[in-house]
Amino acid sequence: MTVVLDGKTVRSYTGAFESAGRVYAPLRPFVTGIADAMWFEGDSLVIVHGGRSIVVRMPSREPDALDHAYVPLAPILRSLGEIVEYQPSGRIVVRSPYPAVVATATPFNPTMPSAAPSAVFTPAPVPTPRPVWTGAPLPRRTPLPYPTGVPRSSS
Repeated sequence: MTVVLDGKTVRSYTGAFESAGRVYAPLRPFVTGIADAMWFEGDSLVIVHGGRSIVVRMPSREPDALDHAYVPLAPILRSLGEIVEYQPSGRIVVRSPYPAVVATATPFNPTMPSAAPSAVFTPAPVPTPRPVWTGAPLPRRTPLPYPTGVPRSSS
């Protein structure tokens, strides 16, 4: 089963599967991907999204419990306010009913006051001092590769 959330395929090591006409999926990442907040209360997990909350019974509180807790996907996402559609190709499409908020930039108004440009401090580059050689030269310490194309002399 492929789960598509707002146009993007949800990837997971433990995927969703269908059983008895329902699609089951682990909480992480299929439900946690849309949750605004989650916390444990006793043996239950509270999931909040868009002002709605649901409680899922979770007897295990181990670190990977959300990866192995399979839940019926559509009822949980619908109760959180999402729109869930099954497609015959084996895809589940989840869309948020909340439209994306897009704010346009304020147009430039030359009559409005603007901030004066501030000076930017850029220090002058300092020249690197030249090395001073003293004493006898030292031998080269890195080995030179032996040329492979030159035949060796046999003596």
